[in-house]
Amino acid sequence: MAKDSSFDVVSEVNMQEVDNAFQQTTREISQRYDLKDSGATIELSKGDKLFTVNAPADFVSKQIIDVLSSKLIKRGIDLKAVSWDAPQAASGCTVRVLGHIVEGIDQATAKKINKDIKDQKLKVKVTIEADKLRVSSASKDALQTVIQFLRDQDYGQPLQFTNYR
Repeated sequence: MAKDSSFDVVSEVNMQEVDNAFQQTTREISQRYDLKDSGATIELSKGDKLFTVNAPADFVSKQIIDVLSSKLIKRGIDLKAVSWDAPQAASGCTVRVLGHIVEGIDQATAKKINKDIKDQKLKVKVTIEADKLRVSSASKDALQTVIQFLRDQDYGQPLQFTNYR
C-alpha cells in the first residue's frame, strides 16, 4: 500500500514584511509634499494585527491606504491579507480607517473550501485542523489538481500551501 501524501492549506502573513511596509509608509508620509503637513498618521498594532489611519479627510486616508498597499505589494504581501473597514468620523473633523490583518482560516471559510474540494470528486481527504486544512491522498496528481483548483478560487484571503509531502 502506498503512503498517503499531504499538504496544508494555510493563510499566513509575514508580520516582519508588514512592519517593513508600515515603516516605509510612515517615512513617505513625512516626506511627500501633499501628505507632509496634512496631519495624517498611520499606526500599526502588531499584537492586534491592526492598522489605524487617521486623516483630516476621506481623500487623504485613501491616499495613505494606496501608499501602504503599494509598499505591501513590493514586499510580497497579498492585498487580500488586509481588510479595511468603512471610514469613521473621529474627533476634530478627522477620519479614522481601521485595517485588519487577516491571518488563519476561519471555520466558515474552511467549511466552504472543504465543500468546494469535495465537489471536485477527487480522491482526497480533507481535515479541518484549527485555522488550517490538511489535504491528503495516495495520488500526488490529485493533490496538484487540488492546489491548482484552490489557486483559481477567491475566498477573500490569501492561501498558501505548506508541508507538501
